[in-house]
Amino acid sequence: MGAVRQYVFPTARIIIWAVIAAALVVLALKGAELDPPDALQPTGEITEAVIPVEKGSVTNAVTVPASVVTDPPVEIKATANGVIAEIQVDDAKVDKGTRILWIKSEEPVEPVVEVDEKTGEETVTEQEPKVTWTSALAPVTGTVDVTALKDQAVAVGEVIGTISPGTLSVSGTLTADQQYRLVGAKGSAQVTLKGGPAPFTCTGLTIGEAPGGEGTTTGGEDMAGAPEPATGAVHCNIPPKVKAFSGLGAEIEITNGDAKDVVVVPISAVLGTSQTGRVWTVKEEGAEPEPRNVTLGLTDGLQVEVTKGLKAGEQILEFTPVDDGTEGGVDCEDMSAYDQASMDGDMDTMQAFEEECFG
Repeated sequence: MGAVRQYVFPTARIIIWAVIAAALVVLALKGAELDPPDALQPTGEITEAVIPVEKGSVTNAVTVPASVVTDPPVEIKATANGVIAEIQVDDAKVDKGTRILWIKSEEPVEPVVEVDEKTGEETVTEQEPKVTWTSALAPVTGTVDVTALKDQAVAVGEVIGTISPGTLSVSGTLTADQQYRLVGAKGSAQVTLKGGPAPFTCTGLTIGEAPGGEGTTTGGEDMAGAPEPATGAVHCNIPPKVKAFSGLGAEIEITNGDAKDVVVVPISAVLGTSQTGRVWTVKEEGAEPEPRNVTLGLTDGLQVEVTKGLKAGEQILEFTPVDDGTEGGVDCEDMSAYDQASMDGDMDTMQAFEEECFG
């Protein structure tokens, strides 16, 4: 047994290593045989995902980043032509409708002319002007600051002071997509203050133009990574009982419609997200998809309601194709499609228009 361990095992180990070394030399000189004897032919094919149209529910709720702001002063305007005769309130807190000052207006009166019947002599008697007193009232509750002076002449509509209401509101900016989703929204919204009390209802909801004009952004980024422009603004009043501070971060959640048991499709299946759109229907397996115009309703950002043009049970493409079937991929006469693509951030369609129509 000792002889086996001393001579046989070491000899076998040397032979094995020699075989391995020889094999490596052969591979290095000849190269490995990578191609199989019979080349395989590809048998798979790329197919577009097809989904059935179904019914569901859609709640159009938009959450907007916002902040708490102090409501700006409200202007007090002159309500008549004349002079300021008396200032009754200044630098004090008043209720809405309180008289701030009096405006004295004088209207000339024609003199009285009398003629003596015997002599024909005329006697002219001047008349006192007609005096009218008009009061300027506080348009809102707040602290008054009268900027006009006593005996100063003023005209109707001229600013004669301001009232600081001392109230707070929440204000935020909207993207084009959010503004479309909030068309017709009014009334109230739910507000959450960062680090503040439980969510509460704010009133006097208004939606208008973005503040600051061109160049204003929402703080987010579009599909290309550029700052997302703000196209609108949202504003609502914080109730007096809610404790808040100017500058606090907030979120405004606005619900603008709720639809149940309606035809819905994923937004990925529709070209367009507001008012009108286009889907691609598939009538039978293997058939070419056909574009179809549809009318859109509410959307929650993931799916959109189809109010006209599509029925539950039909088959559609899950994702819109880059080429919609028109020559060159786009219809250069349909510039509304380019505008819609710009608002939706559809870079593929915009690029197709620029290459086919503007190049």
